Amino acid sequence: MSEFQQKCTLLTRNRLAPDVFRLTFEAPKLAAQAQPGQFVMVRVIDGLDPLLRRPFSIHRNSVSNGTISLLFKVIGKGTDMLAQRCVGDQLDFVGPLGNGFDLSCKQPICLIGGGMGIAPLLFLAEQLQQTGREIEKDHVLLGARNRDELALLAEEFSALGYAVQLATDDGSIGHKGFIPDLLDFVLPTVERVYTCGPHLMMENIVRQCQQAEVSCQVSLETHMACGMGACLGCTVNGKKGLVHVCKQGPVFNADHLEWSL
Repeated sequence: MSEFQQKCTLLTRNRLAPDVFRLTFEAPKLAAQAQPGQFVMVRVIDGLDPLLRRPFSIHRNSVSNGTISLLFKVIGKGTDMLAQRCVGDQLDFVGPLGNGFDLSCKQPICLIGGGMGIAPLLFLAEQLQQTGREIEKDHVLLGARNRDELALLAEEFSALGYAVQLATDDGSIGHKGFIPDLLDFVLPTVERVYTCGPHLMMENIVRQCQQAEVSCQVSLETHMACGMGACLGCTVNGKKGLVHVCKQGPVFNADHLEWSL
């Protein structure tokens, strides 16, 4: 897969919740190459503070418009700076990076996103829809802290035709509790699960999938300094030794990784 370094112009800036933003950039070269599950490394400001780029999964992608979108929550200095950028600003991107999801499964599937782990799954959902599969047999399970973080995103998955179930920590929308609570009812009807979110959530989902003998692909979220395998800062334990999330992932077959099950 080709990688590009490109100056990308910020086209739209939307605040979805008090600390959740979606930014859309003009990035024709990136959009033409990107696959669901891949990510970009972004220099959030011109200058040396912060020095390192920040990794963001590709949230939406339009080849026809030449745009990509990023979805993120403000959790530190880098994301705070990114959230303050203005329409018309140009940011330096490197990508698309990493390995994405395997879309070859023809049987019913389930997409599971927790918090900002929802970000790469909308791109995946849109791409799957374009394959002509029977979307009405697929499932989407989404979880977050509260209604504000979830409602709009849930509507966008529903608009694609997916059956969507929700879980929130405070019960403000959907099930009050955690996503794995909903999964046991879905697993008997699907052939594969795709998931991204907090590590503990994914551990529980992997355990449930293994017990049900359902294949599972996970998109890992780790700290990255370079995004290209040079710094060795994003290693995790695989069944055959250490693996680099940025190069061998961020999407893995769950069975290839070590989990605390």
